[in-house]
Amino acid sequence: MERLGTGIGWRPEIAEGIEALPGIDWVEVVAENVCPGHLPESLLRLRERGTVVVPHGVSLGLGGAERPDPGRLAALAECAEALGTPLVTEHIAFVRAGGGETGLPRMEAGHLLPVPRTRDALDVLCENIRIAQDALPVPLAVENIAALLSWPDEELTEGQFLAELVERTGVGLLIDVANLHTNRVNRGEDPVAALDRLPLEALAYVHVAGGVERGGVWHDSHGHPVTEPVLDVLAELCARTVPPGVLLERDENFPPVAELAGELDRIGAVVRSAGRQAARSADPGAAGSAVPEAAVSADLEAARVR
Repeated sequence: MERLGTGIGWRPEIAEGIEALPGIDWVEVVAENVCPGHLPESLLRLRERGTVVVPHGVSLGLGGAERPDPGRLAALAECAEALGTPLVTEHIAFVRAGGGETGLPRMEAGHLLPVPRTRDALDVLCENIRIAQDALPVPLAVENIAALLSWPDEELTEGQFLAELVERTGVGLLIDVANLHTNRVNRGEDPVAALDRLPLEALAYVHVAGGVERGGVWHDSHGHPVTEPVLDVLAELCARTVPPGVLLERDENFPPVAELAGELDRIGAVVRSAGRQAARSADPGAAGSAVPEAAVSADLEAARVR
């Protein structure tokens, strides 16, 4: 996967601040929020100075029972072309149901809903991803989501589900460590067990975001500072591989830019520390996923979060 480095989610409310942040190598923009023919001036300025812009889709519903809408795929492809991006990303989720031959009203969830981890659901997801891959001009990576519930009679763990998805489709993975933490609190799942099953060679980049716990439920708000438990999951991931990119997400309650810079510094410290520890503990003669120290040093320089 292409080395991206330090990233932050581009939002109009903090566009000027993002331009002023030091050490930002790339930004991620919600694909449905930009018009390819009328890109915001801030994004144009970022692109002019060499900042990579990655479109992040939220409406394809790749985990839904119906095939991806050709119009939505065409719009995402047009967005990718306009931004000159090396990849596009979407979610492992469904977002709508009904309509057509179901005889039921078409319903839009307005939210990313979890896909049942069953063989049947995986078959549908794989076919939908193949259709999307064929329609897009650049590689696709898909993101694990946060969820409040688990479906009954699931057959696979999250790690098994993601690993088989990659094996069958060759799709890249966007791993959101905040979502892994969310699923630990809300679903009793072990993020370390999920990380241990991931095909790390498929990792495209990593999301880090804040949330808040209320009444024993973790809300993946993207409107709070990043917490230590989320950084702990990031450290576990970085102990296994040097991420091609790490991106901070914030969608509301935007703090001063200096606070965002501080969060990026904390994230960067975790990435560098975990990478150094992995290099020190690796046996250069042993097989496995540990990264030799020279490679870690070079990759951290390329993908460091400052």
